[in-house]
Amino acid sequence: MSVDINESSPAWRPLTAMQRRVVGVLVEKAKTTPDAYPMTLNAITNGCNQKSNRYPQMQIASDDVELTLEELREMGAVAEIQGAGRVAKYKHRMYEWLGVQKAEIAVMVELLLRGSQTVGELRGRAHRMEPIPDLGTLQPLLRSLEERKLVVSLTASGRGQVVTHGLYELQELDKQRKKFADGNVPVAPEPAPQPAAPSGVDELKARVAQLEERVASLEAKL
Repeated sequence: MSVDINESSPAWRPLTAMQRRVVGVLVEKAKTTPDAYPMTLNAITNGCNQKSNRYPQMQIASDDVELTLEELREMGAVAEIQGAGRVAKYKHRMYEWLGVQKAEIAVMVELLLRGSQTVGELRGRAHRMEPIPDLGTLQPLLRSLEERKLVVSLTASGRGQVVTHGLYELQELDKQRKKFADGNVPVAPEPAPQPAAPSGVDELKARVAQLEERVASLEAKL
């Protein structure tokens, strides 16, 4: 199904680190686990704190996630809806808020969740959400996003080019530019291996949280 973009001007603005994490999780889960979307507060909290595909890793309390959701709702980036059991759920409005298409939002969410990275890393990570088969496909997307100041190049174009999103607050973006001024700073490292944890454990935790919410809703109605 195609996504229509609001013809009015996008309403995006710089976001705090927690706001970026929360809205990034909502977009990611809408694409990767659509059966568990829209999301409850518990599921969003688990998604924010998961170890895979996150940099930096965070440990955010559900109260702080709830406050952040309210901030994003007031900005128009997130909407709250009610399920049949009156359990509050949330969905993102980032297509309209950013003024982007499907492949562009995949690029943006990977930058929001992992920060600065090389274009090669970015292509591989965004490809799990939308088909971006090669760098030749990614480059026009990056140029378009850069023209709208949604993406910022931190190093010269070419092999190993590093990019980031433009939703940093001004001081944070200045720090990113200074870090990469010499081109020798590592970006978005992979988390340390977790051999004891089964594959997909964080996704399973998010699904368990969703099921717990549904059971609680059914019990309340009974």
